[in-house]
Amino acid sequence: MANLVLQAEKREATGKNKVNKLRNSELIPGVVYAKNQENVNVQFEAREFDKVLRQAGTSTIITLDVNGEGKEVLIKDFQTHPYKNQFLHVDFQAIDQNQAIRVSVPVNLIGRDDLNADAGVLVQNIDVVEVECLPKYIPQTADVEIKDLQIGENKTVADLDIFKDENINVLADAEEVICSLQEVSEEEIIDDEETADAADVPTVDETEESEDNE
Repeated sequence: MANLVLQAEKREATGKNKVNKLRNSELIPGVVYAKNQENVNVQFEAREFDKVLRQAGTSTIITLDVNGEGKEVLIKDFQTHPYKNQFLHVDFQAIDQNQAIRVSVPVNLIGRDDLNADAGVLVQNIDVVEVECLPKYIPQTADVEIKDLQIGENKTVADLDIFKDENINVLADAEEVICSLQEVSEEEIIDDEETADAADVPTVDETEESEDNE
């Protein structure tokens, strides 16, 4: 992946009212955290952050260009408005290439479309897995092949491609189940059919019926 750059500026505005004015101007307040260094308050355009987040997620190092000075960071956390399509705040973690870091990596099920799932349902128990490694070894995804999974079988953390990578420490129990292919019981099938049949039954608007009778 090409190096992703997010343009930012140092932020002077603090306090609820001033920060709200930033958000109303489609700017997002954020903070850059670095070990043994003073935190840096920043602000950046919401539209540009959204683009970078879609590509990088929270497991890809990006360059945060603060007033012309580039900083290697991870998007550590971000908050969104409970019902508006709006970012409220972003935490960045500055990267030291010589120091191991903990990162949550998304789990990717490979072969889902080729899965022989007749009378079965795929259940995914884990969406992300935490790892610890040097920044240069951070994986974008933790992959597991599932196309040959049979009903009653499962895949565990030990089946992830990164589990055997000596440069990456997976911080999860090797036997923890990632996903499983479970048989659908006859009762569940009957319930689904009854629900579908009930949905097909036409309903009569009692108000319209009353008006017709009048």
